[in-house]
Amino acid sequence: MSDLRTTLQSGLRALSLDLDARQANLLLDYLGLLQKWNKVYNLTAVRQPEEMMTHHLLDSLAAVGPLLRQTQGRPVRLLDVGSGGGLPGVVVAIACPQIDVTCVDTVAKKAAFIQQAAASLVLPNLHGLHARVETLNALSGPGYDLVCSRAFASLGDFTTWSGAALSPGGMWMAMKGKHPADELEALKAAAPSVDVFHVEQLQVPGLDAERCIVWMRPAPTAVA
Repeated sequence: MSDLRTTLQSGLRALSLDLDARQANLLLDYLGLLQKWNKVYNLTAVRQPEEMMTHHLLDSLAAVGPLLRQTQGRPVRLLDVGSGGGLPGVVVAIACPQIDVTCVDTVAKKAAFIQQAAASLVLPNLHGLHARVETLNALSGPGYDLVCSRAFASLGDFTTWSGAALSPGGMWMAMKGKHPADELEALKAAAPSVDVFHVEQLQVPGLDAERCIVWMRPAPTAVA
């Protein structure tokens, strides 16, 4: 655990994230929960805690700075689509207590894990939801200021399936590996109602792989 803590603290410094000791402990506790539940529920293909730290926690933490800049640190409602084991949703809930995070997944056991994590880690701003994202509609309840995904689907499918869940003025945050040029071209052709306003490169500490965030919002002409 001491090695994991050292890796986490080093990563936080590299990402210029000022989390307190309680938040750091919560991230390590979450990693422990992920390991425990993964043995039964197969939440992630990554098994080694050291790899989980880099490929999951630090990878998700790399998005926190950009997320805070885009939301200007405001309290917002975030929907994490296809969250699986809670990445990046649980990490965002820990790092940003002002953000109300709902992790939605079509697999009941994964949504149950999120609910268990919220209870075990005492995170009142974290919620697990077993549903298809296509069924969520801002007209039938509070919408989400930000809808995010991490390696979930193509940009076109992601925005199409989750568009109804967006609040007016909301935006999408798609975490990707390398720059998704083909997906961006396909999105432009198939969904002119989606405005890609920024593609942001990420540097994940300890991970020698490309990462980026595609920021999108409904185009002005698409707003009802």
